[in-house]
Amino acid sequence: MGRGGRGGHAVARVAVIVRAPVRWLWWPGVLAAGIGAAVPGLTGRRIGVLAGAVLFLAAAAVAFAARRRRYADLVRGASRAGRSVFLQDRAVTARLWRRARRGRLALAFPVAVASSFVLPAAGGMLLAGLGAGLWAKAHWLGGLERKAGGLLWARTEWAKGSPAAKGVRGYLTTGLAAGDAAPGGARRTAARAGVSAAR
Repeated sequence: MGRGGRGGHAVARVAVIVRAPVRWLWWPGVLAAGIGAAVPGLTGRRIGVLAGAVLFLAAAAVAFAARRRRYADLVRGASRAGRSVFLQDRAVTARLWRRARRGRLALAFPVAVASSFVLPAAGGMLLAGLGAGLWAKAHWLGGLERKAGGLLWARTEWAKGSPAAKGVRGYLTTGLAAGDAAPGGARRTAARAGVSAAR
């Protein structure tokens, strides 16, 4: 990454962006699957739940594996963040992600429940599988961060769609103590508020 990416802009944690959808997919998915299991559906509960289990595993695998090579390439090319870089808080990153996708999030649950009239529980299990796969990917990124001894960040204007999108030209790194999220994007047990950079 060139010198132009070293300062004067906000950056968000890569793992936090990946982790942001997890609870909005997992819990609505679990709830939709529970409601769906009570609906006989066109195929019957047994077939619906079996199909849902297959969908859960497939969705989790796809969500976990998607663009992993791209992530790995960006990690290898990461450069040290400059002192003027502003580290976006974990809660702000998650809130902005939700705000940009509120329409799709609002539709996901009712669509998953409605699908149970065909395949009971399957739609909810698909949603939950996507959440599980993204949770696993965030943990994988956390492992890369611990191994490298630094946290991974992407410029906010580049990573609006995905932290591995084509528009993301590179990652920046800080020390493991920077920001308010631990490796992997989880909330720190003893969060340090108001940190803009830690080198």
